[in-house]
Parts: sequence; structure tokens; C-alpha cells
Amino acid sequence: MRCARSPLSMDKGDNYTVADLDLASEGALRVDWARSRMPVLAALRAQAEIDQPLAGMRVAGCLHVTKETAVLIETIEAAGAKISWSGCNPLSTQDDVAAWLAREGYSVHAWHGQSVEDFYWCIDKTLEFKPTLTLDDGADLIVRVHGEKSEFAETVIGGTEETTTGVHRLRAMAAAGDLKYPVLAVNDAITKWDFDNVYGTGQSTLDGIIRSTSVLIAGKTFVVAGYGHCGRGLAMRARGMGANVIITEIDPLPGLRAVMDGFRVMKMDEAASLGDLFCTATGMKDVIVGRHYDSMKDGAIICNTGHYDCEISISDLEERADQIFTIRDNNEAFVLSDGRRIHLLARGRLVNLASAEGHPSEVMDMSFANQFLALCRLAQEGSNYDNTVYDIHPDQDRQLAELKLSSSGITIDELTEDQKAYLLDFSAGT
Repeated sequence: MRCARSPLSMDKGDNYTVADLDLASEGALRVDWARSRMPVLAALRAQAEIDQPLAGMRVAGCLHVTKETAVLIETIEAAGAKISWSGCNPLSTQDDVAAWLAREGYSVHAWHGQSVEDFYWCIDKTLEFKPTLTLDDGADLIVRVHGEKSEFAETVIGGTEETTTGVHRLRAMAAAGDLKYPVLAVNDAITKWDFDNVYGTGQSTLDGIIRSTSVLIAGKTFVVAGYGHCGRGLAMRARGMGANVIITEIDPLPGLRAVMDGFRVMKMDEAASLGDLFCTATGMKDVIVGRHYDSMKDGAIICNTGHYDCEISISDLEERADQIFTIRDNNEAFVLSDGRRIHLLARGRLVNLASAEGHPSEVMDMSFANQFLALCRLAQEGSNYDNTVYDIHPDQDRQLAELKLSSSGITIDELTEDQKAYLLDFSAGT
């Protein structure tokens, strides 16, 4: 694990704080790679450069600073907005991409290996230009605007949120009457749930695990906590690589779904002694705690792919450890009193971004297109909305799916006029 680095040791300018500007050329290559694999955003950008749907807007973003995010940022700017950006996790920023953004003149405050204090310092820096729109992944920026930095709320028309955890937080705020501006739940779009969360999380989480351990997945017993969209995607990919997958759940519906999908389902108390690999994907705290460590195998590997680092009780693990040392980047060994070793990846933070590069560009293309269109919708209509959480309109999802298919050279059937009439004919029967 890299140690936290202070802003004092960063490259700083009037509108940026990044690790090392000299990394910008490497970042440029990665951004170009992502850009070439995000055709939906490219199409939206081409039209936005003409229509300028975000003219006059100031967008404060709190989102993982990755090569894909850079493509979203330049699309937002092409639509007429000014931006200021911070990372939404202390370990997810790609320093070369942050350097490229800074070199290109974007306002960005982000680096890999932040302390919690520096994380919020960066968010606060993005708020200094008084945003009219906010873009979030985890709701940390929005909560900040509703708390210690509430003076910035009055200029905000609306915001967007990209994660399941963040949407849950914001719906709770809205239910309590505490939400000060409308938010669009980008996470709940079908093109986010069924593609980004399933296929993106599944692949990128395994990528992070393998980069941190180089472990063979085939033949291992892989315990996935949570069978929502993210957990389902991870379970699918782990099984595809030869793992024996166990699911733990608290909700009977996804629990039953996992059974029907062919997975073993049990309580974590039972799974703890069986697993070789554990990954949490729940958004809930204390999924893996002390009693689970007490029964784990020697050499067990634990990690998290949820947004926050609360799913694994690190304090319980530290209390049981006689020795803690780093095996390699993002892989710590905790030696227990009986000699067993338990390996914690990425300090319990989201392993797919802390230990790898996050979701592939191709799947982020749709999620970030949703983010962009949501911002455009808020710029045009947000002042008329109530202070609550809104879903993405199904027509937007269909539009993006059509764009994704057409950009891949794929065509699908259309209903004939007779078929359309049949859909509306309630008299048709046997």
C-alpha cells in the first residue's frame, strides 16, 4: 500500500493539485485509448459542440479520475460548461490522467493515496467556483454541500449520482426533507445497472484481485457477499474462470435468484470457513467481521468492490493480528496469533479501482453518456424540479442502447404496422 501523500508534496497551480505533471504524456495516451472505445460519448459530443446544451453551467464533479472520466470531462466542456473535478475515492485516481487534465487546462484536484482529510480538501476546492450542477459517485460532494459547505447550495440547480450507495443516501435525505436540490439517479438507469454494474464490475474486480495477488482463480472457493447487479456480475465472471462460487445474502429475492442461477447460497458465518477468496459487494457495513476471521483458512484473501471501505471490519482484523506487513502493492498480510495469514487487498477500498483501472471503456461509455444527458436535462429543466431524487427516463435508456448497437454495426428488428396495431388491440385473443 502506498502511504497517504499531502497536498504540500503535489504539483500545484492556480486550478489544479496533482501528483506529478510530468506524467501528462502517459495520461494522454491512456485517454486517447479510452476515447477510441467510447463511441456513444463521441456522438453526443459532436452534437453538443453545435447545440451547447451546457452553456453557462459550472459543473463540480466528484468521480473516479480515470481515463474514461477524462473523456466525460472533455465532453462536458465541449457542451459549453466549465468544470472543476476531484476524485471520489482516496485510492482510485490515475495520476497520469489527472496530470493530463491539469496540463490541458482543466481544474482538477486529485491524486492517488490521499488521506481522508485531503480527500475532502479536494472536494472543497472544486466547490470554490460556485457550481450550478454537481456530479457525484458516492454522494460525498452532495453531502458536503448539504453540510459543512452549505453556502454553495444556493447556486446549484441540480445534481447527478452514479452509485447504488450514493442513491440510497440521497433517497434517505429526500425522504427526511433534507435534500436542497433535485438529483437524477444515473445509477438506476437500465444501461447502468445491467451493463456497467454487471459486466464492468465483474471484469474489473477480478482484474484488481489478480493484479494484487496473481492468484489462480480456477479451483478456488470464491465467496461473493451480495447478489445485486455488482455481485451477480462478479459471481458470473468468477465462475467463468473456474471458481466454485458461494453467495451470501440478506434479501430472499436475490438469494433465490442466486440459487436459480446455480450458485450455493448460505450465511457468511458458514461460508467463512470454506472460502479461499472473499469479496463484498453490498454497500452495507460490517459484512465481514471478527468471528469470520476466526474461522477463515490460512491464506484467505479478502477484498471489497463496494464504494465505501466499511464492508470489511479492518479494526477487527488488526486486533487479531500479531504482525502486519505488505506483500506487494495493495496486498497486506495479517498474521494472526495462531499463525494463520489473512490477506487484505487495497485496505478494504474498492479493489477494482484501487488495484486496477476500473471498468473497461466500452461499458463506461453508456454510464457516462447517461451522466452527460442527465446534466443536460438538469440544465434545461432542473429549476422546475422538486428537491427529490428522479429516475432516468426509459426513453433515454433506449436512445443510448440504440446508439451503442449502431456504433457497433448491429441492427435489430422493428415492429411492422400490423404488429404495432396488435399491441393496442385488446380484443385480440385465442
